[in-house]
Amino acid sequence: MNQIERLDYLINYLLDESEIITYIPKTLSDKKLLLRTLMNIREPKPISKEFISIQDAYLQEELANKKVTGISQLKLLQDHIYLYQGDITLLKVDAIVNAANNQMLGCFIPNHRCIDNAIHTYAGIQLRLECYNIMKVQETLEPTGKAKITKGYNLPANYVIHTVGPIIQGKLTNHDCELLKSCYRSCLELADAYQLKSLAFCCISTGEFRFPQYDAATIAIETVKEYIQQTHTEMEVIFNVFKDEDKQIYEQILKT
Repeated sequence: MNQIERLDYLINYLLDESEIITYIPKTLSDKKLLLRTLMNIREPKPISKEFISIQDAYLQEELANKKVTGISQLKLLQDHIYLYQGDITLLKVDAIVNAANNQMLGCFIPNHRCIDNAIHTYAGIQLRLECYNIMKVQETLEPTGKAKITKGYNLPANYVIHTVGPIIQGKLTNHDCELLKSCYRSCLELADAYQLKSLAFCCISTGEFRFPQYDAATIAIETVKEYIQQTHTEMEVIFNVFKDEDKQIYEQILKT
């Protein structure tokens, strides 16, 4: 089965399963968007081993045609600290951090540009299933400032650490700042508990959750540096940014 055949199989399977009637586009790019849509909106429920096998082959082939970045390709800016601008789903590290919502099931909005959506899309549907099983046992929404770990599945990263950042409504408070600090600390502690050697942070809470970028970056860097100093961890930490503005902010703070 070639890549186009895999894509067609996955689309048709998910359409049949959901009983959605829709026009299947002819162009490759539009078919890929449709597949992402169907993966995004799918509820966490069992699926056939054949689907998983074909999905994994499809996602791995897609990944092979992209540029994956390893930590050896990054510049060390401070002790154990690196900065990377780009797509966090293309980082080959032990774990990447996902800015999750408190349901912990990923983003259900079709083709949404948030990091939660991207991570779940390129990991594959197994990620939502694993998150669902974790939350089923927990029986409550995920508290802000805590962290959970899952496999990375079809991502270059071995694991994904999910954390729920604070949502800013109005003026930034000290409590908001403490919750964000807790996100970073919880992720670091969980990564160390799993003996991970490298961890990449996204800009937690700065997107849809509206945490001011400079304040968030300051908290992120201070918390990581404090953790390294206190624990003497050997873990390498990467701050992942996507926007030029965030890159400039992190560079400015890290140079001081």
